[in-house]
Amino acid sequence: MITRQLLGSAQVPGGEELKLFSHGRDFMIVMGHNELMSTRMRGSEEKLATLTLERLKGMADPHLLIGGYGMGFTLRAALAGMGPKGRCSVAELMPEIIEWAKGPMAEVAEGCLDDPRVRLVMGDVAEAILLAPEPFDAILLDVDNGPDGVVREENNRLYSKAGLHNARRALAPGGVLAVWSAFPDPKFTRRLSEVGFTVEEVEVRARYDANGKGKGPRHVIWFARV
Repeated sequence: MITRQLLGSAQVPGGEELKLFSHGRDFMIVMGHNELMSTRMRGSEEKLATLTLERLKGMADPHLLIGGYGMGFTLRAALAGMGPKGRCSVAELMPEIIEWAKGPMAEVAEGCLDDPRVRLVMGDVAEAILLAPEPFDAILLDVDNGPDGVVREENNRLYSKAGLHNARRALAPGGVLAVWSAFPDPKFTRRLSEVGFTVEEVEVRARYDANGKGKGPRHVIWFARV
């Protein structure tokens, strides 16, 4: 019988402790008794990228901001779907997440952080949005468990009206704010509209088989257009 092996732990600034486990060839990042992400369930994180790029069709060389890195599923899907001149800025708060990507999870990462189209920004994605040197074509947020944060209370500012106004100002005309969540949140949908976004809410699944059939838990992605 294969047992879970603890590979590392990391303290979220102002939040909970995360632990990285392996289970055979699979990896999972856990907070307490909650499995936050796993290599077995990557489908909705990949859809965050692929569905965003679909909404940017016709845009040559898009510049995306992805926050945060997680296990890199969104980043790898974005790189696979964009052209050679596209760009991805990745904001990640925790150095340990990047250490895990380049260490025990290097095979999973597939060298995506070394891709010349990628710029890694160590720090809070909220600050990356505020300090953006140029507008982004899309901002993709997979931070905490969605708008109702559980890992770090300060993450809630991303999804407040002030945080959404900041994201809107950081987007180029026609840009998209894409937000992943483990659960629906009607209040957040209304908040996006009140800030001035045109909002589309899409249900996605945690896993997809080779035929594209969704399985596992249902997650939500909001696509908010400027």
